Amino acid sequence: MKNFVLDTNVLLHDSNSLRSFADNVVNVPIYVIEEMDTFKRDQSELGRNARRIAREIDEYRALGNLREGVALPNGGVIRVVMARADMPGHFSVGHTMDDAILSAALFLHREEPHRPVVFVTKDTNLRIRADALGLYAEDYDRQEMDLDELYTGTAEVAVPVQLIDALYADGGFDLALLDSSKTKFWSNQYLVMRAESNHGKMAFARVNGNCVEHLRGAKQGIWGVQAKNREQMYALDMLMRDDIQLCTLVGKAGTGKTLLALAAGLLSVTDREAYRKLLVSRPIFPFGRDIGFLPGSLEEKLNPWMQPIHDNIDFLVSAQFGDKAVDKDAGKGDSKGEGKGSARGGGKVWSYDELNSAGILEVEPLTYIRGRSLPGVYMIVDEAQNLSPHEIKTVLTRVGHGTKIVLTGDPYQIDQPYLDSLNNGLTYVVERFKDQPIAAHITLSKGERSPLAELAANLL
Repeated sequence: MKNFVLDTNVLLHDSNSLRSFADNVVNVPIYVIEEMDTFKRDQSELGRNARRIAREIDEYRALGNLREGVALPNGGVIRVVMARADMPGHFSVGHTMDDAILSAALFLHREEPHRPVVFVTKDTNLRIRADALGLYAEDYDRQEMDLDELYTGTAEVAVPVQLIDALYADGGFDLALLDSSKTKFWSNQYLVMRAESNHGKMAFARVNGNCVEHLRGAKQGIWGVQAKNREQMYALDMLMRDDIQLCTLVGKAGTGKTLLALAAGLLSVTDREAYRKLLVSRPIFPFGRDIGFLPGSLEEKLNPWMQPIHDNIDFLVSAQFGDKAVDKDAGKGDSKGEGKGSARGGGKVWSYDELNSAGILEVEPLTYIRGRSLPGVYMIVDEAQNLSPHEIKTVLTRVGHGTKIVLTGDPYQIDQPYLDSLNNGLTYVVERFKDQPIAAHITLSKGERSPLAELAANLL
């Protein structure tokens, strides 16, 4: 049994963290309680987590003495601890609360030498300071993997030439015919099948349950967008399949994540009429913060945050079918800076404003997602790497019957504190859902925005 000492940022990051340490002793320094008290009136996710943790600890208080320890449902024990008067409370100027939390960990290290002490914090500098004081420190929720090992949604396999022939002749074959001892195959994984005896002979396929299906027709463009590489072809296929309810697209800047998702969403809502509307959203950083300080109407306040979405939609509605689908005002823009391009869909030519006024297109921040139910919607959440696992759960639990949700983002571009490339909500969902038949994932690696953008993403 170990003594885990939790820093404030751990509890604020994950409101379920108290029950995440198995049958060990979870120690919450009294100074952490005091620090969380400053967040309790905050309307952001930090404030909600602070209030939830406080209520949970109070429930344990009713079951026993928190100073002595109260049993947790998972077999562990929770204690509220503090440093003794003779322990150093201040180690440096300007770190009063951090020093007090460290002193509580040092107290346990000295008083209970038979039980290893693990100091858990998401503060990198505090981990360094703890190590200098002789305490073992570690990050919270750190997955034992490198981002390069993240599931990509694709694989390349060498197979007997007979299986390639079966793909073309019969449209597929039984998954059991593939050698799974070397490679683990996941639901909705996209495969490049190369013949063992003839490497020039190949086929594209997708794992569908217990079968491997030939991938056909994926190269066909939608809403003026054509797949420019193999990964984009896979992405368009999963984005257009109604049996896949959750899609995740990961890639660096310029790989086409948002544009592909918007093109597929517009086609599914207008031409195919498979969904009643396209809802596009992105987190306003920080997640949940009031945006009332911006001047103007609600639309004018949201415009700076939503402008990247508007830019992509303007491009799509003005580029559809080339000049035949662009009216005389295309590209001029109105007083709000929105393009007037139009595109054919569902038997008519749509303009940007018509998509909005008809209720086909809705663009809004994630701030207002809590409490909603979203049935029959094609929903895109852009910049999902800035969401915590709990915030991602909040979004996914809003999905109603007949809704498809697409999460896009770049784990290397994270603006939220306490999140990194491995513990953010987007990579969390990719790993958790990779074997679910209603989910699919593609990692886009090749930039297609421009040669300069590709060089900048790779070199800078």
